[in-house]
Amino acid sequence: MTALPATHAIELDLDDGWLTIWLNQPEKRNALTDELRREVIAVLDAVRDDRSVRGITLRGRGGVFCAGGDMKQFQSDFQGSASLDDIRAMSRDAAAVMDAVYCAPQVTVVLVEGAAMAGGFGLMCCADVIIAQNSAKFAMTEAMIGLSPAQISPFVVDRVGRARARRLMVTAERIDGTAALSMGLVDHIGEQASDLEAIEADVKKRVLKCAPVAVAQTKGLLQQLPISSREEEVDICADLFARQMQGDEAREGVASFLEKRKPAWAAAKENGK
Repeated sequence: MTALPATHAIELDLDDGWLTIWLNQPEKRNALTDELRREVIAVLDAVRDDRSVRGITLRGRGGVFCAGGDMKQFQSDFQGSASLDDIRAMSRDAAAVMDAVYCAPQVTVVLVEGAAMAGGFGLMCCADVIIAQNSAKFAMTEAMIGLSPAQISPFVVDRVGRARARRLMVTAERIDGTAALSMGLVDHIGEQASDLEAIEADVKKRVLKCAPVAVAQTKGLLQQLPISSREEEVDICADLFARQMQGDEAREGVASFLEKRKPAWAAAKENGK
C-alpha cells in the first residue's frame, strides 16, 4: 500500500481500497487555495500507480463541496503586484488539479453538498460519477466578476456538451440538483448526506466488481480518443484489446465467467481480503 503524504488543507480516509479526499477548509467554503490544490495533486500522484486503491471520492467538510477560486487571493495577489506571468502560472496550477482528477486511473466520485461554484463546478466535472443533494447549488459565476471560466471550460463541455456549457457560462445561471440531474450534469441526487452515501456505496459495489487494471486502461483509452483520427482510434483500440486479452485480468475474467464464479478481484473484496 502506498504511503500517503501529510496534508493540512485536506483530510484523507483510506478504507478497504477506497480513498476519500475531504476538502477541509470550511471557513473558506473549501475554496481552491494554493495549499488545497497542491495537496490534492500530491495525493493523487502518490496513488496513481497503486491498483489496490480502487476508487477515490472527493467531498467537502462543512456542508459545502467547493466555492471555487480564492477571492481574497485574487484581490490581494493577482490584482496587486503580480505580473501577468505570475497569474498565468496560477492558472496553470488550477489546470493541474483538474487534470489530476480527470486523468486519475481509479474511478473518481464527487459528492456535492451545499454548492459547487465556479472552479468547484469545474473540479466536480472532472469526476467519473457525480452524486449531489437535490438542494445543492451549481453555477459558473466567473462572468459576474469579469472573468472567464478558462481552465474549467474543457471539462464542463465534456460533461454537458457545448451548447449547455455555453449557456451556463455566459448567463451564470444557477441551478439546483434536480435541474443538474435533468441536464446530465450530475448522475444521481439524494436529499440528505446519508442518501448520497448510500448511492456512493452502491457505486463502490459496482466498481469493485470491475478489474482495476482494465478500469485504468479504459480511462487512459478515453483520454486518447478525442484527439485521434478514426484510423488511429482503430489501431489504438486493437492494440489495447490484444494486450488485455493476453493479460492476467482477462485470463481470470474469462475463466471465472466460464467457471460460473466471481473473478479474483471481486471475490477478494467479498471475503474481506
